Amino acid sequence: MFLSQILDGSGKQAVALREGSEAAVIRGVASSYDLAMEAIRTGRNIGAVIAEHGLGETVDLPALLAAGRVGLPIMHPDPAHLHMTGTGLTHLGSAAARDAMHSKLADNAALSDSMRMFKMGLEGGRPAKGAIGVQPEWFYKGNGHCAIAPGMPLTAPGFAEDGGEEPEVAGIYLIGPGGQPFRLGWALANEFSDHVTERVNYLFLAHSKLREASFGPEILVGDLPTDLRGTSKIWRDGAVLWEKPFLSGEANMTHSYANLEHHHFKYDLFRHPGDIHVHMFGTATLSFADGIVPQAGDLFEIAAPALGLPLTNLLAFAPRQTGAQSVLSL
Repeated sequence: MFLSQILDGSGKQAVALREGSEAAVIRGVASSYDLAMEAIRTGRNIGAVIAEHGLGETVDLPALLAAGRVGLPIMHPDPAHLHMTGTGLTHLGSAAARDAMHSKLADNAALSDSMRMFKMGLEGGRPAKGAIGVQPEWFYKGNGHCAIAPGMPLTAPGFAEDGGEEPEVAGIYLIGPGGQPFRLGWALANEFSDHVTERVNYLFLAHSKLREASFGPEILVGDLPTDLRGTSKIWRDGAVLWEKPFLSGEANMTHSYANLEHHHFKYDLFRHPGDIHVHMFGTATLSFADGIVPQAGDLFEIAAPALGLPLTNLLAFAPRQTGAQSVLSL
C-alpha cells in the first residue's frame, strides 16, 4: 500500500491510502506523521491503525498530483526535526558497468580513495544478520526546510556550479520513545547535487550535497523489491533530452539496507524521539556522467512503479552570488 499527503477540496491536508489504482482519504488523520506516531505509540502496524480509522472519500491521485495538490508524503510539525541524509558508492550499476568496475578494482595500488571505499563495500557491506559490516560513505543534505514537494522546483543556490539529478530510493524513518528507529516505508527521491563542485576534489563532497532534495509523492509501506528498476529522464522544451534506466534494491547494491541503517542510527544524534529521517541510499545513474548540463526550466522525472507515482521537479537557479556572505558581531 501507498501513503501520500494531499490537499482536499476545502484546502485542508489529508492522508490518502492507495492500493492498486484506487485511492481514498483516511478518516480522522491530518498527517502521515500523526498516523505513524499513533502506530508507534499503540504498538500496532500502520495497516491496523488505518483499519481502525477507516476510509472516506475516494480521490483521483494522478489528477491531484497534476494539479499540485500532492505534497511531501511526510513532514515534521517543526521542519528542523526532519533530517535528510544519504550514502554513496553503494550501487553496482549495469552489468557492463560492473564488468568495468571489477577490472579497475584488480589493481589495488592504483585505486583512488573512492574506489577503495567502493571495494570495501563489496567485501564487507553485506554482513550476516546481526553482524556489523563496513561503514559506507555518508553525507548530510539538510533538514525539512530543504525538502521540496513533488512537482515543485529544485533550486540550486547562487554559488552552485551545477544542479543535477540523482534518482534514489529513500527510507522514511521515525524515532520512537527511548530512541528506537521505526521504518515507515520507502519513497522515490531526487538527491539533487552539485556534481561539478564534487569533481573539483572529492573532499568537496560535503559542500556538493548541501542542497534541496525532493521525495515522494508516495511512501511504499511494506517490503521493497530486491531488484528495483526505474527510469530517470530530463525533459527540455517538451521533449526528452536524456533518459536512462536505473537499478536499485539490494540485488544491485554493495551494502545491505540493514548495514546502511545501522551506520546511520548508531549515532545518538540521530535517535531523538519524534524526529523524522529521510535517508537516501545512493545511485549508479547520473546524467552528469553522460555529459549532460541541466538548464533552468528542465524537468527531472524519476519513475519506478514499485515505489508509486513518478517524482517530477523543475530545475531553477537562484541569482548568482557575487559577494561574500557577511557576518555581524553581537
